[in-house]
Amino acid sequence: MGRLDGKVGMVTAGATGIGLGCAQAIVSEGGKVMICARREEVLKEAAEQLGPNADWVACDVTDDASVDAAVSATVERLGPLSLAVNSAGMGMASPILELPTDQFESNIDTNLTGTFRCIRAQARAMKEAGGGSIVNISSIAGALTHPWMSAYCVSKAGVNMLTQCAADELGELDIRVNAVMPGVVHTPMASMLADNEVSREEYLRLMPISRIGNPEDVGAMVGFLLSDEASWITGQIIGVDGGHTIRKGPNLVPLFKQFMGA
Repeated sequence: MGRLDGKVGMVTAGATGIGLGCAQAIVSEGGKVMICARREEVLKEAAEQLGPNADWVACDVTDDASVDAAVSATVERLGPLSLAVNSAGMGMASPILELPTDQFESNIDTNLTGTFRCIRAQARAMKEAGGGSIVNISSIAGALTHPWMSAYCVSKAGVNMLTQCAADELGELDIRVNAVMPGVVHTPMASMLADNEVSREEYLRLMPISRIGNPEDVGAMVGFLLSDEASWITGQIIGVDGGHTIRKGPNLVPLFKQFMGA
């Protein structure tokens, strides 16, 4: 018996990285999962990797209709929705003095507003199902400053507060909402940070448990928060980061300058 037997979940950005690790946790615990992202070929490959309890649907979290359609497809194909992981996000680097407004807004729209769109649609479906659990993927950048990463930091700090506001409002519907804040993890999106000596050593220097994380590290915590074992836990923002958040954020400006030729 798995902790998520008979339950249906959806995971945004579920075809790669942390999202795929979370989808794997759902399947491993006996649940069914709909993975969502923009790239169909990558989704197909990931769904095959996850096995018969996984399906896929294309979804763009910056579009209301696309998010609503993905939730509807999950319910229609797999059954009532009771689990969700919001992992879709983007990163960027620029000093504030040179950061174009449209790039700042794009980061907020994907990371923060995109998470809001997903929570809204998922919670509507979970209300019909009688309750559920939502886990948002935030970042240590939501709690610690990162020079040249203001847009990303602000977006993830917003995700943390959105998580708590949603938990406060949706608790009466038996819908729990929590977030995890990963540190640097071996993923395609974070490969520049995890694989480059300059940034890797900066991260390792700041972690009491000094290693780069894996998607499975995050998936294990997410699987717990989704399960009934966490039935009295809501509105919590939990670091999964080797202890990084008890210290300070990394200074990655030397890396950014290296790549920009500054």
